[in-house]
Amino acid sequence: MIQRTVISLIVCGLAVTAWVATSSGTLSAAQEPVSFRKDIQPILQNSCWKCHGDALQLSKLDLRTFDAALKGGDKGAAIVPGKAEESRLYRRVAGLERPAMPMDGRLSDEQISAIKAWIDQGAHWDAAAEGKAQPVDRAALAALENMEISPEARNYWAFKLPVQATLPNVSASMTNPIDRFLEKTRQEKGLKAAPRADRLTLLRRAYLDLIGLPPTPPETAEFLSDNSPGAWDRVIDKLLASPHYGERWGRHWLDVARYADSDGFEHDYDRQNAWMYRDYVVRSFNDDKPYNIFIREQIAGDELDSKNIDTMIATGFLRAGPRVHFREKDTPERRFDYLDDVLATIGRGVLGLTIQCARCHNHKFDPIPQKDYYALQAAIFGYVETTYPLVPKEDADAYTKKIADIDAEVKPLREQIAKIESPYREKLKAEALKKFPENVQRAVLKPENERTAGEALLATQIIEGGLNVNGRALERALSAEDAAQRKALTDRIAGLEKGRPKPLPEADIVTDGDYRFTPLGDGDEVIGCVKCRIQEGEGTYLHSGPGRYQVPPSYFLVRGDPNSKGSLMKPGFITVATYGNPPTEIPPADGHTSGRRRALAEWLASRENPLTPRVIVNRIWHHHFGRGIVPTLDNFGKMGDPPTHPELLDWLAVEFMNRGWSLKQLHKLIMTSEAYQMASSYADEGNLEKDPQNQYLWRYRPQRLDAEVVRDSVLVASGAINLAVGGKPVRPALPETLVKSTIYNVWKNQDDGPDVWRRSLYVYRKRGMAFPMFEVFDMPDPNFSAGRRTISTVPTQALTLINNEFVLRQAQMFADRVKKEAGDDPVKQINLAYRIALARLPDETELALATDLLGTHSLLDLTHVLFNLSEFLYMR
Repeated sequence: MIQRTVISLIVCGLAVTAWVATSSGTLSAAQEPVSFRKDIQPILQNSCWKCHGDALQLSKLDLRTFDAALKGGDKGAAIVPGKAEESRLYRRVAGLERPAMPMDGRLSDEQISAIKAWIDQGAHWDAAAEGKAQPVDRAALAALENMEISPEARNYWAFKLPVQATLPNVSASMTNPIDRFLEKTRQEKGLKAAPRADRLTLLRRAYLDLIGLPPTPPETAEFLSDNSPGAWDRVIDKLLASPHYGERWGRHWLDVARYADSDGFEHDYDRQNAWMYRDYVVRSFNDDKPYNIFIREQIAGDELDSKNIDTMIATGFLRAGPRVHFREKDTPERRFDYLDDVLATIGRGVLGLTIQCARCHNHKFDPIPQKDYYALQAAIFGYVETTYPLVPKEDADAYTKKIADIDAEVKPLREQIAKIESPYREKLKAEALKKFPENVQRAVLKPENERTAGEALLATQIIEGGLNVNGRALERALSAEDAAQRKALTDRIAGLEKGRPKPLPEADIVTDGDYRFTPLGDGDEVIGCVKCRIQEGEGTYLHSGPGRYQVPPSYFLVRGDPNSKGSLMKPGFITVATYGNPPTEIPPADGHTSGRRRALAEWLASRENPLTPRVIVNRIWHHHFGRGIVPTLDNFGKMGDPPTHPELLDWLAVEFMNRGWSLKQLHKLIMTSEAYQMASSYADEGNLEKDPQNQYLWRYRPQRLDAEVVRDSVLVASGAINLAVGGKPVRPALPETLVKSTIYNVWKNQDDGPDVWRRSLYVYRKRGMAFPMFEVFDMPDPNFSAGRRTISTVPTQALTLINNEFVLRQAQMFADRVKKEAGDDPVKQINLAYRIALARLPDETELALATDLLGTHSLLDLTHVLFNLSEFLYMR
């Protein structure tokens, strides 16, 4: 490994040396007079002003004017006219000082040479061009920013407020409004409704639908023995009151929220606290939290008048998407990608609109101007991702003081160790340098102010990558006296570290702040979200100061380019879906945040928003019936499918709001309809000819179980399922070959047993490596908001159920359970196995086949076959 590294560095050194040799003509040419307007200003404009200009002045450095550049920022003057080697601007872009600039990529060699020559020539600055970007056509910009919305666009069904139509008068026997709307359409289409399904089918349907678990034999027997009126209603009430209801329906929302337990991207680090947001969602569904409050808490839980730990955790919705971890390089441009991720999720998940399509231009199909996109961006622009201590303020303050005290004692000890190690490190570096070619050694040993740009790059690469001192080599090099002194110091540090308190429990949240370069000392800077310490009722913020919090400026971006700023934006909403003049800011009394997200949350969750209630009602309908009234759950726009029953959708949306935005009441209204209780096996030739896709719901649609429900059903059948609710994720064992394929943060296998036989909701979700069984059964990609899961039928699903080690072990446990409970009687064994797996007894044919199977094979083969039945995998 060391040899390969040395070889690669030698190759790099030779390449850079060759560049130095071949570019001598370029360097000579750079001594010709350099034009500020032609050669230098474009570099500053495209690579420097975005962080050191009008919108941001990171490190207090402004490079828009000559005087400001001479004055410099926190690190001193940026330019010393006539002395490029002493000018921080040149040294940073040439990589002579860390961190090299710009942060989002290196300048070309020609650009670096031009800057050096320009400074050496006196840094002549054209005052007429100071701080000015390329000329902007204001008329064209105004036209771009002000798209007119036509009356026809405003008249589109999704943008009009829903109104409850009069219930159709179709049949006196139909008491549920849902059935009356559906029957009206069926009659218009010449369709006949299917009869009601049998009681066992309905029971299994309700259990799998509401809690994602099949009914047990005792639960089945209890329902069958209840022949009194209201038995069906009581089953629904029982399931809605179950703590497992929130696990099942919370999972649907987590798909929308793009929830996962890791960051994504290359390193895909753990998110230690992500599970808290997942548990918040489960609690909210179990508590039947009104949906409008549920939305407010997730968008602006830190700004609500009644904020608490739960509402703070709720803001995890905004940061649930993929992120580059703070330990990796980040850029201001990526910040806009994160904002786009948030807006896309709110758009598709809450509004049913593809508003992210208006990032670079007016929406091509829907009346969503680009200006609306940036008005929404302004509403969330101040958000930062931080943590919230889950302890009283006094405990948090005591913890902070203890950490500071220990750090203060450790610091001088580490400095003494560094002083002891320094001469040995330098000696080892010198010995390591001798292994490189002479031209590389010359570049490294040459004084910094004498290096060419190519030599500076080469020296930086070698110093940072090839001359690192190995810890063991350092220990071997120390003299006995210095080693003893160093050990005494490290022992003292270890003793102090033992007194360091364990980290406080924290939740990952969102609040308002400044997104900026944060100096870390020693010349290092990183881009990332500021770290805020927030306590209930009061707090210390990096952005706090005299007066109220001020949101950083956000702009209309021409073509979505962060470097092409248009007008300064004010917060706003989707114009075509906004009624009246809702406030765009609702500042909290403490002044810690802007109140813009609070205003956005109020608009989203308002009765005057035509989209939000329709979208959630349609989602609930989809999960009950396998297809939404609007089939495109995330797109109510022109490119989405129109509603099959528009009057029903509007009636339900208004009824949902009238009933306090209660999801549980909506469930019961739907499940007590005749439509929900129809048989799925009904095959009327006339219906099939007129409506082969069952768009108008003349029978119940069979639905393949979601990936998690498949695994959970297997665990229920075996009797092994661990039904503990909430907590940190578990990592069931995966094949070693798969585990080793993860470069960073490898999957940490846990032993196969009760600890990992929890519901599948609690299985660790890694963005970069989907859990194989879930991936086979179509779990969606957590990098994107997913309202509807893809349903596939592929050979790997059958192969998984036949060969997967987990399935095979659970089949054996299922067989052991049947043997224990039914004894040795084959008929009793078969009947019990069917009742456990399918909530019914076998028919005569099935009994005969199963009896033959037991005679020629084993009980294990029977239980394994039951896991592979289509009926086991479908809700019918």
